[in-house]
Amino acid sequence: MNYSEESLKLHSLLKGKIGIRNQMDVRTSEHLSLVYSPGVAAPCIEIAKDPEKVWEYTLKSNTVAIVSDGSAVLGLGNIGAEASIPVMEGKAMLFRQFGHINAFPICLNTQDVDEIVETVRRIAPVFGGINLEDIAAPRSFEVEERLQDLGIPVFHDDQHGTAIVVLGALINAAKLVGKPLEELSVVINGAGAAGVAIARLLRCIDNENNTACIPVKEIILCDSKGIISRDRDNLNSSKQATLGYTNPNNKSGSIKDAIVGADVFIGVSVGNILTADDIRTMAKDPIIFALANPTPEIMPEEAYKGGAAVVGTGRSDLPNQVNNVLGFPGIFRGALDARAKVISPKMKLAAAYAIADCVHPPTRDMIIPPALNEVVAYKVAKAVKEAALAEMGLPDEMTGYNG
Repeated sequence: MNYSEESLKLHSLLKGKIGIRNQMDVRTSEHLSLVYSPGVAAPCIEIAKDPEKVWEYTLKSNTVAIVSDGSAVLGLGNIGAEASIPVMEGKAMLFRQFGHINAFPICLNTQDVDEIVETVRRIAPVFGGINLEDIAAPRSFEVEERLQDLGIPVFHDDQHGTAIVVLGALINAAKLVGKPLEELSVVINGAGAAGVAIARLLRCIDNENNTACIPVKEIILCDSKGIISRDRDNLNSSKQATLGYTNPNNKSGSIKDAIVGADVFIGVSVGNILTADDIRTMAKDPIIFALANPTPEIMPEEAYKGGAAVVGTGRSDLPNQVNNVLGFPGIFRGALDARAKVISPKMKLAAAYAIADCVHPPTRDMIIPPALNEVVAYKVAKAVKEAALAEMGLPDEMTGYNG
């Protein structure tokens, strides 16, 4: 199938992949009086008296805004707000399909941090959570950080969703090759939002007080110019900050230099940068997550030829697809059900282990559940909600989907 041609036909036919549906039909005058005037005044008055009642009487408790500035869309780059809409519509479909959550694209005609933050603050009353999407680094880091006091979860999926699913896959891959997480030497190629978030999660930077978080031994982070080291004078502030928890021996050189002797390669960058000969320089039974789309950093057959023990990609037509859909629907479902104010490090860790636990036992071609496995979202939601309630000191129980 030519996916590009068929997708154009589908989008032209549908004129939008999502819509709004009523929760009940309005067919009688009594119905009209209940959902609109005069009856609707009653919930308005109750919410005015107690703003927390908005969670009980409106769609807030099950609605997420997918906010993008169109600056880093898929592998297409900075294509702008209008061009990002089809992607955000698709994401809204996945929220509904897997998390039973209502989600709507909010594609902003600005790429100014202050304007993005202010816009999100002003629309927040309607939503129970904010999914930041396809906002380029380092702007995405600042936007997310400045919105953590909003009182509802604000989560940049390109950062944390990717990191959580990568960790879930790595937990099982490490089991498969018989290497403890804490003994792994990891190389990450790509120092944008995803790469930095993966490094932070694997090194337990935000989880110091959580004994369930097991940091890998070391991480070397690379960008398009090579290894990020203290000797470089061309690092932006976010890359400079990573040196506090990566490259402890201040190694320099290219990505090919970085992977020599490494146990794990994680690519969130560009395709076709490694060969079988490069994989042969790694430690015995290396783990390769080549997640660039549509062309991985190295194709699985080439990686296996070089001695890889297990390979994952971002592609749906290959085994071990590392796909964010395994994370964000359940993460937001659990956060909404717990009425969490943030998505904390413990909640992220719970999600990663829940994803890993969906595969028993892991095999070379199954270290992570398939992207369309709808059971995953339920298990992730349950784990995330339990973690959130435990942090809030509330009873540990699952109320189930609201959708």
